[in-house]
Amino acid sequence: MSELKMINGKTLRMLSTVTFGLTVIFLGFSYFFSDGFFGSICSADPVCFFSGINSLPFFLHRILAVVLLAWLVYYLHFIWLYYRTDHLLLNLGTILVVLYFFQVLLGLAYVFGQPTTTAGPVMHDITAWLILIDVAGLVVVATKAGEPTLNHPELDLRERFFDVVMLTKPVIVLLLLFTTLAGMFFGAKSVPPLNLIVLTLVGGALAAGGSGAINQYLDRDLDREMQRTAKRPLPSGRIYPAEALAIGIAFCIISLYMFFAFVNLLSAALTFAGMVYYVYFYSVLLKKATVQNIVIGGGAGALPAVIGWAAVTGEISWASVILFLIVFMWTPPHFWALAIVRQKDYAKVNIPMLPVIQGELETRRTILLYSLVLVATTLLLPLFNFAGTIYLLSALVLGAGFIFLAIRVLVITGNKVAWVLYKYSSYYLFLIFLAVIFDSVF
Repeated sequence: MSELKMINGKTLRMLSTVTFGLTVIFLGFSYFFSDGFFGSICSADPVCFFSGINSLPFFLHRILAVVLLAWLVYYLHFIWLYYRTDHLLLNLGTILVVLYFFQVLLGLAYVFGQPTTTAGPVMHDITAWLILIDVAGLVVVATKAGEPTLNHPELDLRERFFDVVMLTKPVIVLLLLFTTLAGMFFGAKSVPPLNLIVLTLVGGALAAGGSGAINQYLDRDLDREMQRTAKRPLPSGRIYPAEALAIGIAFCIISLYMFFAFVNLLSAALTFAGMVYYVYFYSVLLKKATVQNIVIGGGAGALPAVIGWAAVTGEISWASVILFLIVFMWTPPHFWALAIVRQKDYAKVNIPMLPVIQGELETRRTILLYSLVLVATTLLLPLFNFAGTIYLLSALVLGAGFIFLAIRVLVITGNKVAWVLYKYSSYYLFLIFLAVIFDSVF
């Protein structure tokens, strides 16, 4: 307890000043000695650790890197322990550590000759400036921060882990990852390289999960009022808003670095577009503004399939556009079926979902219309000879089931049939993209 009494605002300012000083020393040394003055004497080969007096700057550079990493981890732990509700401080501190981690990772890739994209070396330089800007911002924010909170509740690490997982909307993430994987197989027309699969799926999981966390941060007041979402980590108070935002932004940044540095520039650009689309255009602009929110917002969920294709091929083709359209057309009937079941929730928080604004009958008619368009869209792949017999048969059988259930939703009132369609539509998307994978391999 006496140790806690010694922790106050001055402690934060002191730690922030030391963080700024160590960071500036490291970046300055890196530029003037390792990269600049001594760059022509010794290459970045690991042998420079032991090749004599001229290798000393390179050795010190690596020692400073380890020391700074240890300090930043300690500093971030302090912030997350005592300033968990401070949006600026928590986010700047978290971003600093993420940026520094990738600065080190890119440096190691250069040292050991590991392949990166053409953006790797440029990102190394840009990241150094971003780190400097971030740590300067931290010092300014620390001078204006209040006193630390010393009585946060104890954290159960197991519960904390599951709360963070729930923050990312894991079911949606898994479905999006599967469409990404299918896009990769479809683009490769075989089994893609394992390392590329891992990098793309981990990057995609972080992008989707980070965007989902930011979405929950933005919707935390709405979620508190809706029965379906009231038990999420934010409205239930198990995670503070500042923590959710920091987690979401950190995941998104890590994802972008992975795609930019280790996959390719096109997949990185598409991933960034998907984040902006979902977090800003859907969550901020569309969700509360128009009855077409789900229709227009469906583009964000349709991009992962194209990202998977781009990760393998480095380009966009008509085949990948059709994959995009399949998910785009699937999204409205999937979510409108849920909206019928949960329309009281949406009406309560003034979200203009189709059944709330235009009524159930119009929603049921529109679900059938979009279901017909969806099935027709899935048949474009074999029509243009992008897919073969396995996919064609799967699309016909699964599509017939989708249309059958959509007709039942139209002719039978009540929530039960709508809920059946909602559940089936999730399996439908999984199975149609599984057919894409099998068709690509066999």
